Amino acid sequence: MNRNDLRRLDLNLLIVFETLMHERSVTRAAEKLFLGQPAISAALSRLRNLFDDPLFVRTGRSMEPTARAQEIFALLSPALDSISTAVSRAAAFDPATSTAVFRIGLSDDVEFALLPALLRRLRSEAPGVVLVVRRANYLLMPNLLASGEISVGVSYTEELPANAKRKTLRRSKPKLLRADAAPGTLSMDDYCARPHAMVSFAGDLNGFIDDQLARFDRTRKVVLAVPQFNGLGTLLSGTDLIAVVPDYTAATLTAAGGLRAEDLPFECDAFEMSMAWRGAQDNDPAERWLRSRIQMFFGDPDSLD
Repeated sequence: MNRNDLRRLDLNLLIVFETLMHERSVTRAAEKLFLGQPAISAALSRLRNLFDDPLFVRTGRSMEPTARAQEIFALLSPALDSISTAVSRAAAFDPATSTAVFRIGLSDDVEFALLPALLRRLRSEAPGVVLVVRRANYLLMPNLLASGEISVGVSYTEELPANAKRKTLRRSKPKLLRADAAPGTLSMDDYCARPHAMVSFAGDLNGFIDDQLARFDRTRKVVLAVPQFNGLGTLLSGTDLIAVVPDYTAATLTAAGGLRAEDLPFECDAFEMSMAWRGAQDNDPAERWLRSRIQMFFGDPDSLD
């Protein structure tokens, strides 16, 4: 196909194809694109004729892409990113008058401790924009970015989509939280003997701290796991429970009173909090403005020296 032949191609078909590759379902693709299922089915039929390939084969409840579909997707995805970037560069962005809708993903600790300051700045600088926050963590972030459900996310991250970009915002140390009135700091023996509370999105009873303790052949006993940081201070109040949280979260929790924070009684690795975003929107003026504000309020320059 030469470039003149591209005049016969409906770009919307390629968007449908990309969405089907992410969702593996006509129903979910229709929901994502705000179209009816018949429209997605018709588009898929046209795509099959265009590429002379079935593209997707139903296996149970999922639609698995063919080898040809995988090959097309590998070439198509960066091309669509380039088109999106070319179009977005032409659009000016004025935060004072913008009514843009920004969709971002935040881990619970970031939303609880760092989002309020960012929101106050956004309301002052861009009162017409809309911010939609999705819960994200290192497990959810790749799919949220790849599918376009969010344009940028902030969390601890591991694997990301191939076209995503990442920037470290801060390196943080865990802090120990306690509500009891006993004087002094906890020893390692005290720490391991006390009952622990932890925040676990998936309901796990083991986490980063347990891996750190294993280096010293020590363990702790978790008696409470909750899915979010909001309310953790109330739960610790009046008990002998202790919890370990990121330093920026500890600062927010202790500011409300009734809790105190201290260093752990053992050496613990720092962990990185990163901002990740879709490569397609790397040069989008609105997204660049948003990322600059996220870095301003979520970043910690002192930890990156």
